[in-house]
Amino acid sequence: MKKILLIEDDDNVRDNAREIIELSNYRVVLAENGKVGVEKAIAEIPDLIVCDIKMPILDGFGVLHAVKKNDHTSHIPFIFLTATTSRADFRRAMELGADDFITKPFEATELLNAIDVRINKLDHSRQEVLKSLETFDHPNHNGGDLNVFESLVDNRQSNRYKKKETIYTEGNHCSGIYYILDGKVKTYKTNDAGKVLATDLYDTGDIFGYNTIFDGSAHQDYAVALENTELVLIPKKDFITLLNNNHHATHKFIKLLANNISTKEQKLIGIAFNSLRKKVADALILLYNKYANHDEHEFSINISRDHLASIAGTATESLVRTLGDFRDEKLIEVGKDGRITILNKYKLENLQN
Repeated sequence: MKKILLIEDDDNVRDNAREIIELSNYRVVLAENGKVGVEKAIAEIPDLIVCDIKMPILDGFGVLHAVKKNDHTSHIPFIFLTATTSRADFRRAMELGADDFITKPFEATELLNAIDVRINKLDHSRQEVLKSLETFDHPNHNGGDLNVFESLVDNRQSNRYKKKETIYTEGNHCSGIYYILDGKVKTYKTNDAGKVLATDLYDTGDIFGYNTIFDGSAHQDYAVALENTELVLIPKKDFITLLNNNHHATHKFIKLLANNISTKEQKLIGIAFNSLRKKVADALILLYNKYANHDEHEFSINISRDHLASIAGTATESLVRTLGDFRDEKLIEVGKDGRITILNKYKLENLQN
């Protein structure tokens, strides 16, 4: 059953529209304002979004912007509901990427026809994409082994970094990309006041430092070892040659970039809207998803509070207080050495603002 996200702050309009849509055998997810709508779009990944324009907290244009900037939701068809017939609103909606524009009051058939057209068009597009992927991933397709980046590491000298040691700094010349043979790495940015915000986390087998490899500019962030780490620097020329000659490598790298953008967009939304408790919980879950051995019952990590605060996007003092609350609530355990053990992953994942 196709899933429709309906974002509408007017209770009567929301209930009437829900009944109309459900009668046509669609499953409806409801959101009472734009902020909740963005959160549910990311969590539910609906097949189509129907959204009001004039709403408190975050209006429909803000919802559309957030949805289209997120890699996981950017493909979702978007239909506006509005009581206004302003040409300026219509033009702005189309420029932001809306697929249709329905004015209130509307007939049931008008709404359903708009939904059906977009759903059918999306189904057709998905079939075309699946055909393309089947062709690309066929065993006879030029490319070979998907672990293509590892081939660039063979017979190269590695470098070792101690825990908390800087790998590169903002402004350093980008001479290649880094491959992690063993260890963990964090990249981050700072502002003029010296506040730190983590931009990404990397583990054994990951590559990083590639954001400026094509334009020849300097690194725009910092990289630091979260624990004793062994790296190989792959020269820029060799990496670009691989991408030019190997379709599988190019495909894998594009997916890597897309996932990177999506992760950062979701983090920005979290920083903008989430409470302190939610930010800290999300940071712990991020570490779990990135580094945990999922065969183990519990996950623990020894990470400095400054590093963890930069991942959560909050002040270290606030983070420490929140960790104390989580410890008292039996969500985590904090060892004498500072090691954090997640005791209740489910509650942390589902922590509400």
